[in-house]
Amino acid sequence: MKLSRASFVIALLLAGCGQAREPSVEGAWLRLAAAPGRPASAYFTLNGGRTDELLMSVTSPVAIKSEMHETTKSGSMSSMAPLRQIALPAKGEIAFAPGGKHVMLFDMNPRIKPGSTVPLLLTFADSTKINVEVKAIAAGDPPPK
Repeated sequence: MKLSRASFVIALLLAGCGQAREPSVEGAWLRLAAAPGRPASAYFTLNGGRTDELLMSVTSPVAIKSEMHETTKSGSMSSMAPLRQIALPAKGEIAFAPGGKHVMLFDMNPRIKPGSTVPLLLTFADSTKINVEVKAIAAGDPPPK
């Protein structure tokens, strides 16, 4: 039996409906350090797939070390603590944003300048990996829109 072109396209679209939606990343960017030797910070929105996920790490080949952190406020005091993992609920959304969750990138390659593209690799407990290219901005620049 031969399928028409329209039938073939519809069959492909329907076949894709049954596949599990993977987690995804939107709006990723990186703020470079204000002073040499200080860490850069990466920000993005993490969107959940069809199942609960556990984000285990965010790394970059242009940084010696990276850590997921969260800034919290108590009254007028703020503090920052590392996060070993982050639970991403199915179809949920987690914002990595200034003043909240973020990724600190230590000992960045000094050749990374504002306007550079920086690769990030997000790794989940089930071995899912997401590669993201993020734009680096200077310490004092406003976040990209």
